[in-house]
Amino acid sequence: MPRTPPRSAAVPHQQLGFDGMPERLFVCTPSKLGSYADCPRRYRYTYIDRPSPQKGPPWAHNSLGASVHTALKNWYALPVDRRGTAPVASLLKSTWVREGYRDVDQERIAYRKALGWLDTYVAGLDPQEEPLGVERVVATKTAVLAFNGRADRIDARDGEAVIVDYKTGRTGLDADDARGSQALALYAYAAQRVFRRPCHKVELHHLPTGTVATHEHTEESLNRQLARAEATARDIIAAEKSMAAGADPDDEFPTNPGSLCAWCDFRKSCPAGAEVQAKEPWAAIEHLERTT
Repeated sequence: MPRTPPRSAAVPHQQLGFDGMPERLFVCTPSKLGSYADCPRRYRYTYIDRPSPQKGPPWAHNSLGASVHTALKNWYALPVDRRGTAPVASLLKSTWVREGYRDVDQERIAYRKALGWLDTYVAGLDPQEEPLGVERVVATKTAVLAFNGRADRIDARDGEAVIVDYKTGRTGLDADDARGSQALALYAYAAQRVFRRPCHKVELHHLPTGTVATHEHTEESLNRQLARAEATARDIIAAEKSMAAGADPDDEFPTNPGSLCAWCDFRKSCPAGAEVQAKEPWAAIEHLERTT
């Protein structure tokens, strides 16, 4: 009587495909879609190639932004009676990310700047107002996408949800930046479905200048941004299928040479990026030293 082969030796199960079955949804975040829009080759290096090419060193501006974002998240986690400027220093100190700075002196300057931004910003917040979500994941599905993203803050105002995104970069922002942000529009689209309330207003809060850039979306403008996201997803799906069928990966995911190459984590692995002079990891925050 023949023996049954051990489970480990069995032929791996393969799911059968049938004509007419729906396509698998493209799972994505705003950063995943944005990566492909900026440079398909960078997308491939990040999400497809395994092992992924080695990244460059950490960026100081990313460390600075992450520190400020986490401090604000933890501020909202405090009891209402403790939400003021007094805890800001300890919150920032406990979440401070030290990577990417040129030296200790530059890091100290960045810390003092960030502390000043937070003090000013928190002083203008109403501690009694509870957001709908802080660092809240919102998700939704369409015919093409399984989208999820983490919004910095979602406020409740006059029966509607409002998307708030913190910014710590050098350049001030205006309404065009808020209007053109695909990420904010997708957050708003998803938030309407998660919270079952209207969500059309999106805001960019620029902490260094204390300015707020606002845009009021319509259902039509949200749907346009969604259509753009779905078109990007279809392009990625088509490229991945072609590559799986034997097409040249470099042809399916070409480079997009430009100014962003100097800031790319994979610059040394990319023929186009290697020709561009790299930015130092602290380049984006050097201006802080000139404004002390």
